Amino acid sequence: MRHSDVLAIVQAGGRGSRMEVLTDRRAKPALPFAGNYQLIDFPLSNLHHSHIDDVWLCVQYEAETIAELVAGGRPWDLDRTSGGLRIVMPEETDAPETEDGFATGNADLLYRIRHRIADQRPAEVIVMSADHVYDFDFRDAIETHRRREAECTVVTTTCPLDEATQHATVTSRRDGTVREFRYKPDRATTRTIATEIFVYDPAVLIEGLEYLASQTSAGTADDDTGLGDFGEHLLPWFVDRGKTVAHAMPGYWIDAGRPETYLQAHRDLIAGSLDVFRTDRPILTRQPQRPAARVESGAVIEDSLVSSGAHIRGTVRRSVLGPGVVVEKGAVVADSVVFADAVIGAGASIAWSVLDERVRVGPGATVGGHPRTRPVPTEKITLVGMDTQIQRNARVALGDRVEPGRRIR
Repeated sequence: MRHSDVLAIVQAGGRGSRMEVLTDRRAKPALPFAGNYQLIDFPLSNLHHSHIDDVWLCVQYEAETIAELVAGGRPWDLDRTSGGLRIVMPEETDAPETEDGFATGNADLLYRIRHRIADQRPAEVIVMSADHVYDFDFRDAIETHRRREAECTVVTTTCPLDEATQHATVTSRRDGTVREFRYKPDRATTRTIATEIFVYDPAVLIEGLEYLASQTSAGTADDDTGLGDFGEHLLPWFVDRGKTVAHAMPGYWIDAGRPETYLQAHRDLIAGSLDVFRTDRPILTRQPQRPAARVESGAVIEDSLVSSGAHIRGTVRRSVLGPGVVVEKGAVVADSVVFADAVIGAGASIAWSVLDERVRVGPGATVGGHPRTRPVPTEKITLVGMDTQIQRNARVALGDRVEPGRRIR
């Protein structure tokens, strides 16, 4: 059964500054994941398998990097005349305080396209972020939303208390009604968090956006609503009305939008605890065809994933290598993620690092190191931007950030 009466809005517009040099030249949802995929593939694949085929992809920063990857929606059967994938370009403002004149948060973005939503007249609006890794049937949340006659349904998961402070925590009554919603609290008192997947009654959503904008825009820059992100005003307003319910997501979920969680998601994948790749619900993607990976005699690969087109002569441990990566003889890559077409020279050492596309590491060079603490914090993960050249015997220290296109001697 197709849900053509449901409008899905995938918010892929932010710069993704928390990923630092890795998003200098791409939108965060365009980041590679698990070698053969990108983060944007996960929400679009889940929508495809949930038979939701009216999808708006909202873009802003480095929009072309997203548009190229989604290829008009073809990998997800969304290239159609009626419905399908629609790229929603930003509603620009002239406010100097806004980010490049664009929306200042995901709630502010919804306000800017509220008239388009009203013209669409969907039965429900389901809104989600584009940088999370999970497998979920959105129809389950829609069924909960309809059965409970909710104004808003918050899809939730659980995580450790220290990680919960990075998200919005959700406390519910026994009947599932949300009692408290705290956005990035200084101290979390519950492990239950919002996955940033929300099902809305569209009429109430538009009412709330317009009311809140009238209250929050005073004193802000021209054409800045002050709504910010969903957790600042919008969700608390819904919760206060008493018709917001929680729907627990089963299985794995992670926000892969920070270096430590991005690397942790890959480590979970290697360990087998990231259970989102199912034969009956495959993650669909647009990737160029490459020959099979080649592993030469004497190479060592342990607890790692190696993508198509890679050529391995050295040692790879607990790492994920993207398409076309070359690891020369004597080189060691450990506890790292290496993006497509990077070359690791003979005798080089890579550890606890993320290397972007087309990075060249010269013979004998050292990138990263071995942190003493676990879990490894962001400041101890080395990030190297795309097209960087690290010369022979050069050293990039543990936790360093190298901007794209640099030459390190």
